[in-house]
Amino acid sequence: MPVLSDAESETGIPKSLSNEPPSETMEEIEHTCPQPRLTLTAPAPFADESSCQCQAPHEKLTIAQARLGTPVDRPVRVYADGIFDLFHSGHARALMQAKTLFPNSYLLVGVCSDDLTHKFKGFTVMNEAERYEALRHCRYVDEVIRDAPWTLTPEFLEKHKIDFVAHDDIPYSSAGSDDVYKHIKEAGMFVPTQRTEGISTSDIITRIVRDYDVYARRNLQRGYTAKELNVSFINEKKYRFQNQVDKMKEKVKNVEERSKEFVNRVEEKSHDLIQKWEEKSREFIGNFLELFGPDGAWEAHYKLSPDRITFSSFARETTLESPTETDQRICKPGLELFCMDITFL
Repeated sequence: MPVLSDAESETGIPKSLSNEPPSETMEEIEHTCPQPRLTLTAPAPFADESSCQCQAPHEKLTIAQARLGTPVDRPVRVYADGIFDLFHSGHARALMQAKTLFPNSYLLVGVCSDDLTHKFKGFTVMNEAERYEALRHCRYVDEVIRDAPWTLTPEFLEKHKIDFVAHDDIPYSSAGSDDVYKHIKEAGMFVPTQRTEGISTSDIITRIVRDYDVYARRNLQRGYTAKELNVSFINEKKYRFQNQVDKMKEKVKNVEERSKEFVNRVEEKSHDLIQKWEEKSREFIGNFLELFGPDGAWEAHYKLSPDRITFSSFARETTLESPTETDQRICKPGLELFCMDITFL
């Protein structure tokens, strides 16, 4: 068994020099490490296509040093790994936290292969190529490492010059270990992130399984075959019949809504017509009273020509005990009734 130096832990991972001051020579050393992406005009590169070839010594940083800031040519290299199946907002938020842990950080994201994932966790919806591509198009990712290891080794950390590992702080038991990040935590290289509640790959798969019939019918409508959906002949006929029933329900619903709209429009127009009729009725009655009342224009005119027409007028209240038929035709409660008798000579 090799003898470890004082600066190394039992796992072979260098310990953080938390009690040592920042290196005075850090700014004097010219680093050629890849820089964080500033203009997002292309997907993030793969690590095997643009690995860090910097020849300058990769000095270990403490969390305090990293948070104070590092020279521009020496970004803090943060590593986050996962399966990232059905890439969703919870994944993106975790990567955002990892990216913004330090002022000057370079985020490497490791994605496990299908073989490792199926062996230790289970079957995935997306294959490894699809999962790699999903990560490359996330704005927070600077570099993607394909076929990432399930458990991080000192050789892997040294190869990619990783300063810190970002992951949620919940112990992740897998591959026979109670916490696969235990040795990273002991080395002082672990930085926790927060999980996003209410969203996970398992939750999404649970929804699909729970509403399987709905999604099967949906895809049949979109042109997928029963064979592609792994649906039996009987279920296919059942789903298609249900789709037809739903279409009929939708048509009936649309007819009902249009009928309600028509009735509402008719009611509105009827209300407007009644209101206009009442206004016109009041106007007509007012004009009639103004013309034929005791002091109206007809009274004055025919008093001047008694040889042609005899005009007499009188007012009778609407509360008369025995109104005539003429009274009843135009009588309205609350109005005075003017009755005229005109006799032509």
